Amino acid sequence: MKNTHSRIPDAGTDELPRELVELGKRLALLAPQEQGELPQLYGQVVESTRRRRRILSLVQEALSQLRLDIKYLMFDLEVTRQERDALREQLDERAD
Repeated sequence: MKNTHSRIPDAGTDELPRELVELGKRLALLAPQEQGELPQLYGQVVESTRRRRRILSLVQEALSQLRLDIKYLMFDLEVTRQERDALREQLDERAD
């Protein structure tokens, strides 16, 4: 009976490039004596890729939040300017 458990880390196809998944499949087909350090190195590349994707996702979320915050700040600034102008007009009317 053939062992179906691979020493190559599971490469979730939804988060890894197709080429990296294909490389993992080909490494798994090699005989254990031919694999050498390749499974460990492949695992490091997979983890690095996943980490980069998580970082990219966090940066994209932060940028989206920053854009939203800037929109709110611009709105607040405009309202504040309008309130300031209205108060100036009231002061000018009282001064006359």
